[in-house]
Amino acid sequence: MSEPITNPVFQRAAFLSAAPELAAAPEDSGYEVAFAGRSNAGKSSAINAICHQRGLARTSKTPGRTQQLIFFRLDDERRLVDLPGYGFAKVSLSIKQRWQQLMERYLERRASLKGLIVVMDIRHPMTDIDQQMIDWGVAAELPLLLLLTKADKLKRGAAASSLAQVRKAISNAPVPIQVLAFSSVSRIGLSQAQDQVSHWLGL
Repeated sequence: MSEPITNPVFQRAAFLSAAPELAAAPEDSGYEVAFAGRSNAGKSSAINAICHQRGLARTSKTPGRTQQLIFFRLDDERRLVDLPGYGFAKVSLSIKQRWQQLMERYLERRASLKGLIVVMDIRHPMTDIDQQMIDWGVAAELPLLLLLTKADKLKRGAAASSLAQVRKAISNAPVPIQVLAFSSVSRIGLSQAQDQVSHWLGL
């Protein structure tokens, strides 16, 4: 059996460009949804699963592989954006600070950005740096989706407990924030994640 596809536009996703600076990004028009996540939280795997592709976003055992804004084209008006992984990357402090400035500027200034997905390992959610990324999204008045990945690695009760913990932590946020358990392996939460991305992209 083939997998259900919420919208076939996801399968047409293709690499568009990589921007080390905001000035190098594609024209700021149409619709974009951005993915952020701590190094090795499963961000690339989530993008690949949502787009029903194996190698669209590069997955790596080496934290911090994504060092630029990576743009994927869905059609002439719609893009997905892979933001630099943050956290445990083995790079200098100055490079980490440059990545953070790039992400913060992108979230604040990008008019075509319609929603932010923050990817967190369901076993270790809401670290200080995850909270910082959420705070940036809130400051930019963006709706957020918190994708708690690797849900297949927890039993149902533990996964529910982690979801409840995260929902409680963001319950007073001034912008809409959804929380989903997700697994790129067992497809937990995949259709719901696709539905949210489709909504933000105006599909």
